[in-house]
Amino acid sequence: MAELIGIFGGTFDPPHLGHLILAAEALNQLKLTRLLWVLTPQPPHKPERPITAINHRLEMLKRTIGNSPGFELSTIEMDRPGPHYTLETLDLLQNKFPSARLVLLIGGDSLRDLPSWKYPTEILLAVHAFGVMRRPGDQFDLNALEAALPGLSAKVRFVEAPQLEISSSNIRQRIASGGHFRYYLPAGVYDYIQQNNLYREPGKTA
Repeated sequence: MAELIGIFGGTFDPPHLGHLILAAEALNQLKLTRLLWVLTPQPPHKPERPITAINHRLEMLKRTIGNSPGFELSTIEMDRPGPHYTLETLDLLQNKFPSARLVLLIGGDSLRDLPSWKYPTEILLAVHAFGVMRRPGDQFDLNALEAALPGLSAKVRFVEAPQLEISSSNIRQRIASGGHFRYYLPAGVYDYIQQNNLYREPGKTA
């Protein structure tokens, strides 16, 4: 039976407990053989946003995944020059795992925006399914999306998970302003942020 591999891409700046919960639910509910955490150096659709150095994000992601069964770190986007488009990543992974079926894990907001991505039709053809991980406030019209990308709705698999309002941007803001953030993160990530003084404005302490 062909492997079913989940692709969970992101900047992970920083990786947090919400990422872990969603990844674990996707692994279980979609019956994935493995889930690849694909670290994105710089998303092409957000070139203007300052982003933490890749070496810090890589170390935090290693600490997040640890030895968790079914989770693997992929540096496939770090190992080639940008910009890093989803279709190219999928093609490279399909070449690496030729008999596997790929499941692209995305949020509801990304599903809504999928028709505006680069090569959306080709992405639709390249994946076995989309694992859609809903977040509070996500809104999209699946019928309208199906009209824009025929065949999409048949490939959508919703992942049910606790609706946690945790985001990397909110955690960065909390740290920068001296707010509480410890229990939003895996212990190893919290320790790394403290040791390297990441995200903090001068004069602010947690």
